[in-house]
Amino acid sequence: MALEANERPNKPIAKFESMLKTDDVYFFDAEDFEDIIHHYLNHGKIALAKKAIKISLRQHPDSIALKLLDVEVLVFENNLDRAEELLDKLQLLDSSNEEIFIQRANIYSKKDNHEVAVKLLKRALELSDDGYDIHSLLGMEYLFMDDFKLAKESFMRCVDFDDQDYSSLYNVIYCFDFLEDFEGAIIYLNEYLDRNPYCEVAWHQLGKQYYAKHMYKEALTAFDFAIISDDSFIGAYFEKGKVLEKLGKYSEAIENYETTIQIEDPTSHAYLRIGKCYEHLGNDEMAKYYYYQTVHEDPLLDKGWLAITDFYYSKEDFDKALYYINKALNIDGENPTYWKKSAGINASLKNYDQADFSFKQAVELGNYELDTWLNWADVARCNKDYEAGIHILSQGLEFYPDSAEIQYKTVGLHLLANDKINARIRLMDALKINSGKIHLFEEEFPDYFKTEWAQNIIANNKRASR
Repeated sequence: MALEANERPNKPIAKFESMLKTDDVYFFDAEDFEDIIHHYLNHGKIALAKKAIKISLRQHPDSIALKLLDVEVLVFENNLDRAEELLDKLQLLDSSNEEIFIQRANIYSKKDNHEVAVKLLKRALELSDDGYDIHSLLGMEYLFMDDFKLAKESFMRCVDFDDQDYSSLYNVIYCFDFLEDFEGAIIYLNEYLDRNPYCEVAWHQLGKQYYAKHMYKEALTAFDFAIISDDSFIGAYFEKGKVLEKLGKYSEAIENYETTIQIEDPTSHAYLRIGKCYEHLGNDEMAKYYYYQTVHEDPLLDKGWLAITDFYYSKEDFDKALYYINKALNIDGENPTYWKKSAGINASLKNYDQADFSFKQAVELGNYELDTWLNWADVARCNKDYEAGIHILSQGLEFYPDSAEIQYKTVGLHLLANDKINARIRLMDALKINSGKIHLFEEEFPDYFKTEWAQNIIANNKRASR
């Protein structure tokens, strides 16, 4: 039985939830149902939203707005065929409803057909009196299409509608960053701050743009204004600390990182930066303390384990460095950076077989950096496995075909393998690529460099290049 008006809860959501707990039936206006359903959707309570839709359509079977909310849930749950059927029916009833085109766009977006989604959203924009949400959706579709220029323009329109739409503001700057248009971002943010001088988000983003352009003085000023606008803004303190580090002001940087810890629970990233600062200040005990705090706070943070490893490596305490890189590998054996570091440490300890294995793991996991190939070849050379070294360098050459470092090292390994024919060919190739780096060959293989045949090839190359 329906209750009298004076017996019902005042707020629609409380009233609806009260109804669900009883057998009573309350009547709601269609607009109240819309508010209730939007509330549940915004809070991710899909089951309650579906209940509200079901009950609402019993009480208001002709409400297009409620049926469109039903469609929205169907799209969210990937029940796209059913959603399209309902939209076809609704479009016959109201062909000028922009929400119908928005939901159709959502369906095409789910199907990865973003071009059609954009066309539908543009049609919705033509029908809408307020295109704020549609511009936001357009921006996201353009991001899916990697069209950062148009995405930026769409999100800019959102910010024009609402200066407090920080989500769109972040997206605008994201697009500038992707386009590597730091100058454009700086101009845009300064214009925004002319209108909103106390916006800590904009000051923070402006500081990051200045930081990217190595304009550290300007970055400090921007972060200071972000802190003035909101003295509990952790991100501003953290970024300010990074700038102070760049300027060599490590004690001041520590103060800013410590402020982030005081404002909120400590983070591994703050501990790590503090440790780095203490290491720069020559305070090894404090550096170690904060590095250990880093990995205690987040055992999966690779930079933490690498910082401890690098700390001991720099002290030439290779045994401890090996101990900590092995701990890191026990946590994440799929990390190529860990394996590369392990290779370098084992090479320093003359554990060449283990170094060879570690380099192999690093490469198999995707580390193709130039020095990886060069150092791995050096390990093969230490093992007197010159053929393996040549093979390693040939693999590296696929990634760095113009690398003089690889070419000259290959010449030397051919000579060590008593393969003078290929050594001559490689030396001529190396000189063609970069004769100016012949010193690499001289420094690493001085005895071979001084040979008559090598000097003749070098002299012939000089004459040919005149």
